[in-house]
Amino acid sequence: MSDFLLVVLLALIQGLTEFLPISSSAHLVLPNLLLGTKDFGLMFDIATHAGTLLAVMFFFKNELKNILQAWFKAPNLDDQNYFLGLLLLVATLPIILLGLIFGEEVSARNISIEQIAWFNLIFAIALLIAYRIGTRSKDTSQLTIWQALFIGSMQAFAILPGASRSGMAITGALLVGMNLTSSAKFAFLLAIPTILGSVVFLIVELLQSAQVYDYLVLFLGFTISGLVAFFTMRFFLQLVEKIGMVPFVAYRLALGVFLLLLV
Repeated sequence: MSDFLLVVLLALIQGLTEFLPISSSAHLVLPNLLLGTKDFGLMFDIATHAGTLLAVMFFFKNELKNILQAWFKAPNLDDQNYFLGLLLLVATLPIILLGLIFGEEVSARNISIEQIAWFNLIFAIALLIAYRIGTRSKDTSQLTIWQALFIGSMQAFAILPGASRSGMAITGALLVGMNLTSSAKFAFLLAIPTILGSVVFLIVELLQSAQVYDYLVLFLGFTISGLVAFFTMRFFLQLVEKIGMVPFVAYRLALGVFLLLLV
């Protein structure tokens, strides 16, 4: 496979899977596993993550504007936008903490296909259980600080390969009784500080290494991943209440079994 086609493929995968509950790590490993493709390195990871970050920030630009305006005023927990910002900050703390503790292990990338497959299967079942037992009766305005911390703690499992960041955040949101649309929106908003933190982490790691950059590769990765992520979020939020979580769970189970068969 040519470098150009590989860049397009990886950026498409990143854009599609970052916000769907199907695990980006389980999919990004497939080209290398099936085709023996090369790794474009940390800078490419930063470019694609930055693309998805810009996409979600643009998608929720009005919400972000309202949150920032509320935070520039005097703190007021009765202000819905201020409180939403506080919920997002609280929910981000667990994955930051685990990232600081296990950062070296994560960056080492000593990940096996078998690990990805099993974690993908385990957390797909967790998503199905949450979908089945959750009341799906609350929206974001009814979240408490402790519930946001629980959602963030579930999201923190995303440091495990195959867990799916959005999938774990949605799992946590469903378990505290949120409806599907609100669960997805909160998971997407939570991606902003989470992906921003991962980009900073990757940049720090990059500064400790020496790489030669292909700026066309970086530009394509950034642009394609961002555009695909934007339309993926739009599509998912429009259909999530209609299709539910079962199709995503079924797909992840099939993917997990497929990966195990390839090991």
